[in-house]
Formats: sequence, structure tokens, C-alpha cells
Amino acid sequence: MATASTDQLRMPVVKHLYQNHVLDSSRWNFLPLREDDIIVATSYKAGTTWMQAIVGNLIFSGQELPAPLSELSPFLEFRMVPLELVLAGLERQRNRRFIKTHLPLDGFPFDPRLKYVYVGRDARDVFMSFWNHYRTFTDETMQLINLIPGRVGGPLPPCPEGVHELWRNWITRGWFEWETEGYPWWSNLHNVQSWWDYNHLENILFVHYADLLADLEAEVRRIARFLEIEVPDRAWQVIVRNCSFAEMKAKGEWFAPNGGVPFKGGAQSFFHKGTNGRWRDILSADELRLYDAAASRELTPPCRTWLEQGGRF
Repeated sequence: MATASTDQLRMPVVKHLYQNHVLDSSRWNFLPLREDDIIVATSYKAGTTWMQAIVGNLIFSGQELPAPLSELSPFLEFRMVPLELVLAGLERQRNRRFIKTHLPLDGFPFDPRLKYVYVGRDARDVFMSFWNHYRTFTDETMQLINLIPGRVGGPLPPCPEGVHELWRNWITRGWFEWETEGYPWWSNLHNVQSWWDYNHLENILFVHYADLLADLEAEVRRIARFLEIEVPDRAWQVIVRNCSFAEMKAKGEWFAPNGGVPFKGGAQSFFHKGTNGRWRDILSADELRLYDAAASRELTPPCRTWLEQGGRF
């Protein structure tokens, strides 16, 4: 009689409580899950909104989404929105739900009934997107993040004036004591590895940002198969068009978090470039050695290869 391997029996467990200026992972303990829920997960700035748009378009067969994306697919551990409002909004949904998280897999309860889609991106590209994201926060956004009651730990510091100062901090310091990079947000590399450690589980799909750029339709079809969503033939062209960067940027207020209000320049600032490789003209050889040290420390070789190169498996 066949027996399960050690890998097949290994399941994620909660090891850390993530609470800071943005996150409160304990909020996941209050969500009544449905067995067909979908969780869209990334560290951050790795294609989260893009994947939410893809999943939403698959669920609704390319028709206009019934609500703005951040309302339809809430960022559950985000402290800025009262938990009662988030839970009530999710309870009202009669469609198949898809919920966003930026938590490592060691930070919230894993449910084997659910489908999880994890999106990865080269850390150097994540950083360039994070730089744009952070430096375009309005003063009002910074005040809200830091002054809303319940913050654990120190305030989010202002974004440095220079990209190089932010890089040095981001790649060499952690916010939480068990992290070694990601400051002043939270870890990127540790986050990826925490999910990669469970790539043997059949209910987690790994999707790479570079593969979405290279062949969007093929990746959308792969995601649909994983989620077991049957899409009418007539809807495919509309879905792929709806999920293009140009189309999402054109409808930025509908797709950007909170309609783009947190950012100077609004939604158009949030949808900045959607490209990879900009770090090559910014980061020096010495700065890239800091990345190499962090990646060697935090990532297993197979995880690092996937994160830097992409590819389906």
C-alpha cells in the first residue's frame, strides 16, 4: 500500500505574530473561511494587484467587477481599515471570494481546503517598485499609518531622500527580530522562502512576475486551471485585455489600493511602470553584493533560482 512521503505530510504552522505600523496578522483569526476561498499572496510589490485583477476577471468571466478591487479583495491584515467592516464586506459576498495577504506562511493559519496563489518577483525589481510606492505616500497617509490606534512597535519612518539609503536599509535590516531584510516594511526574502518551503502542497500555485510579462494569456489559463474555473471561450480575449498593464492603469482608480488616494499623483502613481530590470541602472556593484549576501543567507538555491529567473513547475 502506498504511503505519503514526509514532504506530503508536512504542513505550515504559525510561528510568528506580525504586528507593526501596517500589519496585524491576528486579524486572520476572526475570518470565517469558506472552502472555496482563494488567497492571493505576495511579500509586496511583486504583482499583488495584477494577480487580484486576474483572479477577479476569472471569477466574473471578464465582466466588470461589482466593486473596486480593494473592497472586493481586501488586504485582511491591513490595520488601516476596521476589521469589522472588512469581515462584513466579505460575509456579504455571494461570489467566490479572493482575499489578499502580504504575510509569510509562518504568520497566519493555513487551510488545506483553500487555493493559494503566490506571486514572486526578483527582489531587486521588488525594491524598485517599493521605492516608488514608499516615496509617493502622502503626508496624510503617513499620519494615518502611524497614528491610528493599536500600532505595535515604532512608527513608519519617512522615506529617505535617496534610493541608495533606502536600499542599504531594506537589504540589510529587518523590522521584526526574526528577519534580516525588508526594513522599514517587513521581509521580502524570508516571505518568499516561507512559502517556497511548502511548494510540495498541491493547493499552492507559484506564479512569477516575469512569466506574466512574457506570456500573460498562458499564465492566466494556468491560473484558471489551478482554481478550477471554467471560462467561456468568448470571454478569454476580454479577460486577457482587462488584465494588461495598460488597461489596468487606464482604470487605475478601480484597481489601485483605496482608489490611489494614499499616493501623490493618485492611481497613476501607483501604476508606475510595471517593468523589470530598472535596478541595473541604479544599484552599484557594491550594493548588489549586499543583495547577494542577503539572498545567500535567506533563500535555498532552488528558491533563489526561481525568484531570479521565473519558470513554471
